[in-house]
Amino acid sequence: MQMTLEVNGMTCEHCEKAVKGSLEELEGVHGVEVHLSSGKVDVAYDEAYATKGLMKEAIEAQGYEVVG
Repeated sequence: MQMTLEVNGMTCEHCEKAVKGSLEELEGVHGVEVHLSSGKVDVAYDEAYATKGLMKEAIEAQGYEVVG
């Protein structure tokens, strides 16, 4: 499965690494691409393990806001 999340608050390379790292730690996530300019994060994942809710929690725990 592929999903694109819109994330507010990412402004620099550190933000990109924090968001990417938090998602890559989740079981079932096998690809993360962060687009700082658009504020979008593409996530490739196995829906049997990872859910949008889990991804949202992981990102919000780093201090960023997931839109939608």
